[in-house]
Amino acid sequence: MAWLPPGEETGYDGGAVLHLDERVLDVVVHLDGHLEPLDGLFHWYGRIERSEELVAAKDSGATTGQLVIGDRDPASVRLAELDPWGHVQVNGTGAPPYPLEAVEVELPASVVE
Repeated sequence: MAWLPPGEETGYDGGAVLHLDERVLDVVVHLDGHLEPLDGLFHWYGRIERSEELVAAKDSGATTGQLVIGDRDPASVRLAELDPWGHVQVNGTGAPPYPLEAVEVELPASVVE
């Protein structure tokens, strides 16, 4: 699954902390996501920029971790494959580690009653 940058300003680009078992890595991430209507979950994805520590962790078998941005709650993240430049492709479901803009939803009157 190749990650492509979003066409508009959504998601998050910047610093984060990746927790992999005993290791804690300062990383730079590029993330975006969407609400999937088929399962009703928010799916987020992107990449973590290459670092020697990250590549070493991936080479030693790390496949999951916790991603933290700022003072937000940790989000479970799956570490997928390395891309040709050594960045790690990542994805998760549920609440992302970055803040989402508020969305206004209008429900039909029959649903609200």
